[in-house]
Amino acid sequence: MPKKGKAKNTLNKAKHTKLMNRKINKVKLEKQLNKERLKAIIKKVNEEKEEKENDQ
Repeated sequence: MPKKGKAKNTLNKAKHTKLMNRKINKVKLEKQLNKERLKAIIKKVNEEKEEKENDQ
């Protein structure tokens, strides 16, 4: 016969899921910010190259 009352361990599972989602979102955000930084650096370097070529 099944137990009566609250289901076993659902609270811990919910907490774990919440924490894992936070962690996953944090990693996604860090990757996105890193990509944006790299794009900005590449853009700046390319602009500097173009300026040097135009000066010569």
